[in-house]
Amino acid sequence: MPMLPQNLLSPESLSASGRGSERLSLPALQSKMKCDPEGYESELLLLYRHFDSSLHLFRQQSAFSVSASASGGGGGGGGDPTVTKDLGDLAMFLAHVRPFYPEKLVEFPGQLAELLRSAGRSLPSTLRCNLVQALILLVNRKIVDIEETLDLFMELQTLGDRVMRKLAFSHVVQSIRRMNQKHKNEVKNRKLQNILFSMLQEEEELRAKRALTVLCDLHRRKVWFDDRTANAICTACFHTSTRVMVSSLSFLLGYERVEEADDSDESSGEDDTTVAKSPVLLSRESIYKAHHKGTIASKKKKKAKLQRVIRSMKKQQRMSTEKNCSSSYSPLTHLKDAQGFAERLFSRLQTCNERFEVKMMMLKAIARTVGLHRLVLLNFYPYLQKYVQPHQRDITNLLAAAVQACHDMVPPDAVEPLFKQIVNQFVHDRSRTEAIAVGLNVVREICLRIPLLMNEDLLQDLVLYKKSHEKAISTAARSLITLFRELCPSMLVKKDRGRPTDPKARPKAFGEVSVSTDVPGAELLQNDDESESSDDNDDDEDEANASGLNDEQNQQVNGATGGEKSGEDTDIVEDEVAAEDSNSEDDEEEENSENESFEESSQEEDDSDAGDYDEDDDKVVDEEEKDCGSKKRKLIDFDGELNSADMSLRALKRLAGSKMEHSSLDTTDGILSNEDFQRIKELKAKRDAKLALARHGMLRKDVDPKSMDFKIPSSEQLSVKRVDPAMLEVNIKKKLNKEERLALVRAGREERGKYQARAAVKQKKTGGLSNKQKEHKKAMPLAAKRSKVARSRQEKKKQQRRSGKQFRGKKAWK
Repeated sequence: MPMLPQNLLSPESLSASGRGSERLSLPALQSKMKCDPEGYESELLLLYRHFDSSLHLFRQQSAFSVSASASGGGGGGGGDPTVTKDLGDLAMFLAHVRPFYPEKLVEFPGQLAELLRSAGRSLPSTLRCNLVQALILLVNRKIVDIEETLDLFMELQTLGDRVMRKLAFSHVVQSIRRMNQKHKNEVKNRKLQNILFSMLQEEEELRAKRALTVLCDLHRRKVWFDDRTANAICTACFHTSTRVMVSSLSFLLGYERVEEADDSDESSGEDDTTVAKSPVLLSRESIYKAHHKGTIASKKKKKAKLQRVIRSMKKQQRMSTEKNCSSSYSPLTHLKDAQGFAERLFSRLQTCNERFEVKMMMLKAIARTVGLHRLVLLNFYPYLQKYVQPHQRDITNLLAAAVQACHDMVPPDAVEPLFKQIVNQFVHDRSRTEAIAVGLNVVREICLRIPLLMNEDLLQDLVLYKKSHEKAISTAARSLITLFRELCPSMLVKKDRGRPTDPKARPKAFGEVSVSTDVPGAELLQNDDESESSDDNDDDEDEANASGLNDEQNQQVNGATGGEKSGEDTDIVEDEVAAEDSNSEDDEEEENSENESFEESSQEEDDSDAGDYDEDDDKVVDEEEKDCGSKKRKLIDFDGELNSADMSLRALKRLAGSKMEHSSLDTTDGILSNEDFQRIKELKAKRDAKLALARHGMLRKDVDPKSMDFKIPSSEQLSVKRVDPAMLEVNIKKKLNKEERLALVRAGREERGKYQARAAVKQKKTGGLSNKQKEHKKAMPLAAKRSKVARSRQEKKKQQRRSGKQFRGKKAWK
């Protein structure tokens, strides 16, 4: 730092220039320095020198307090409070004016970092926060690189100060997010990742936990959404510290967000304070007003507002789709050695002595990895058997993990003992309703993945539960029937088969793979082209009909010739109808004769039966040859079509058109363009939407009823999809205890006031009279008074007549 003469920095020189030192305030001086940096260099140097002296004094006081406390004489731990406050204020001031004096304050950032590194733990909390905020300000203004201070900020998170930990964590995450916002600098990201990866592999628990928290947060925000970060998070499962392992497992399984706080009472994170926004709705009335009501200026404003609402709706829809897509995502998909990861974690599970919750998390992570990568871990299924009991804690989570670990590449013999134990322990007559329903649902999910486990006798026994009076049990049994209608209908009883789409369907053998020979969805493109051509034909037919109507009008003008032609046409039509009637009568007689001959031939020997059938076949062939002129021919082979083409020009045109279609399909050789693939994607989405509407009863036209049936997902879809334990308990109504029932009752009475009699409510009423009371006080007209008096007189007479005729009991003297 260049030193100036002492008289230039003295208070006398400042007062001579009209700037008294007693009137100097740091915020005012800061704003003046930003406006005129060159005019305030002397004040800057004076304050910087004051900062150096305060720093030196603070270090001496800290050393003295440490030596005094070591000798047993006591002493203050933080030095003089005034010196501490001045040091913090000067650090913030110099950090704000550092961009305007880069040469004068070139050593200032290094002094801050060195002070925090050397005496970060012994500094008072207020001074430490001021110094950290000053350093963050320098990093945000790109005076100091994040790569130089990342290790320091990670070290600051390990201090016992909660405010400091939160401040340092948010700064690290936000600075890395800001760095990768526009474009990603892979070289810089790799250096920062190496720092965090090395911290994650350290034996110290606090440093490894903070590094894991930062990596998980950046991966969740999709800033570092690469294989290296995902593999680093997965390898944290093998850390020697249990807390680090639990944090890694909780992030991998998606149970909860990794907490920034270390203890359970410090569970409030930075993102937990965000309030969920209400969905934006668009009404028909607002659209109508924006286009049809008001002046031109007001319409313009309404249309702009409408566009903003539409944009926000699209944003919400995009965010919801991203959220739904990310719900099935797990960093386990990026594992480089999935088999080794599963085997290492399973060996640690077998030998660890952790609590049951930690074991369940490890078990779920292993099952998720096995199902996601379709691994073969044969020892895992016998390990699950000892936990498969209806009274086991978290049994639905355990069964969901067992289902997740099943896939078509696992040998059925390895899973069969586990499958039988589930059936024997859960599905029997003495078991509870919830256990039977969960057992049937688990059997269905396992058979969906490994159908070869089920045999015919067991399936028929399980299907009988469809007659149960409990809704959960009957629903689970019917879902099992629905599954095997598609997998193997022959294993079901005839009345349970329904009308299957493929009655000869069989489950694939172990190791059998279906290889696709064409592009999936290409038939949708072909059907779409056919529908378009049919629409064109319909348009041509409409034009032909219109021209036919014009011809009829012309024929009406030409009366004589038209009458003759129409007479000839009617004669031809009558002859054809008579011929058809005679043919139908001949067919009926032939059918009767055939039935009689079949009944007679059934009583004779086999040789004579064969002869009779041959004669009948010859007769049928002769009759078909006679009737071929009156019926349309179904053209099958190409040679036969060519032979019959000379009989009809229309048949020849149809034949040429069909052959042109087949030739066009053959010439493409199955090569589709990008537009074709995009069209296939659109047609698939349209078909799925139509099926969804049809399943809910909202669309019944133009939908094939067979396409609405249950479709079995592929093995890839099943491996990616996470098994939800709540789906295994669907339709199970849990019994509430007394406290829960009372809570429901009280919740219904919150808006209702305390019960009181009606008279008490009237007495306590404040304000005006009721309508009934006002009616009593109204002045009635004279006619109304007279009618009321007469009505009351008549009622009194009726009461008197009734009272005279009342039965008072039998007289004693009669």
